[in-house]
Amino acid sequence: MVPSFHQGGSERQGVQLARLLSASGAARVTLACLERDGVLLPEAERLGLGELPEFPLTSFYNLNMLTQLRRCAALLKAQAIDVVQTFDFYTNVFALTAATLARVPLRIGARRESEGHRTPAQRWVERRAFALAHVIVANAEAVRRELIRDGVPASKIVTIHNGVDLSRVAPLANLDRAELLRLLGIPSTPKGRFVTIVANLRSPYKDQPTFLRAARRVSEAVPEAAFVLAGEGPLTEGLRVMARELGIEDRTFFLGRCMRVAELLALSEVCVLSSKDGEGFSNAIIEYMAAGRPVVATDVGGAPEAIVTGETGYIVPVQDDEKMAARIIELLLEPERARAMGERGKLIVEEKFSGETQLARTLELYDRLLARTTLIVEPSAEIVRGERA
Repeated sequence: MVPSFHQGGSERQGVQLARLLSASGAARVTLACLERDGVLLPEAERLGLGELPEFPLTSFYNLNMLTQLRRCAALLKAQAIDVVQTFDFYTNVFALTAATLARVPLRIGARRESEGHRTPAQRWVERRAFALAHVIVANAEAVRRELIRDGVPASKIVTIHNGVDLSRVAPLANLDRAELLRLLGIPSTPKGRFVTIVANLRSPYKDQPTFLRAARRVSEAVPEAAFVLAGEGPLTEGLRVMARELGIEDRTFFLGRCMRVAELLALSEVCVLSSKDGEGFSNAIIEYMAAGRPVVATDVGGAPEAIVTGETGYIVPVQDDEKMAARIIELLLEPERARAMGERGKLIVEEKFSGETQLARTLELYDRLLARTTLIVEPSAEIVRGERA
């Protein structure tokens, strides 16, 4: 179950895993959601999984919640579901409760973010939901450590890193530079050397202001550098104003929602993650690496688990635009070394962070836990009743 089909990391990972599981023939998959809307919906519909059940919520604390729980539990029983797997806070609370009511043999919760996203009250509610799960999947060791600090038993947590769909970062054809610029809607800049960040412009924790401050420093050392921000959201206009105030407006391009990530990364020389908190295991980082691009990323979440410093990119302190700029400049001034780092990153993704690796680890988890289903103790009736309330 995914929260929706909007363009988020959890949503994309959920749709991707559903596709991989179904294509493998190892499972009969039902992909359910809390909101049947978003740019990933057509992709989900093309999977051929049949109906995409929707359980719309307005609150966890009203009559509709009970109605949707009953609907979901009835569906799980009718389809004889063996495994329920969730992907975010909202699906943890809803689907793990419904799966417990339906006595689903294997219930898998998720934490895919680090601190900064949830209020103390939400963390409390999520811990109650985790009590109903047999296992919690963390998408990074950093997230696993945070779960343990939150009181989740270490024995109940499994780390499965995000996987990247390698076809997503492969351009459809060998396009020349002019054609790439045209497809992306970027004015022709024959000498421009692109530094790119792919991140939504909805969440302050992505911290694009640090990227822009670093961009100003880079532009002073590498005059031909240009900067691309791919992502949409209400922060866009404020960031445009900031670029103008920094004097880099003419070399900074805001693409909005980018449906041509492969072409964008093919055009880019260095790729950046500037987040200040909240990251679990960044999809953007492994997409950058899969495209063969060196990465400069802040020290958040699982970034150090993906990037080998000095070999595939660099980790810099959070909100340190000076050090971020220095690493970007270093890569732009040593293009051969930057390309070699990108190629090394691509090999690491193929070995450790591909969708196929994610699928194999997920199936191993299913098989191992379902094999000992009879040994799993069901949560107490008191917990179930409390969660329903």
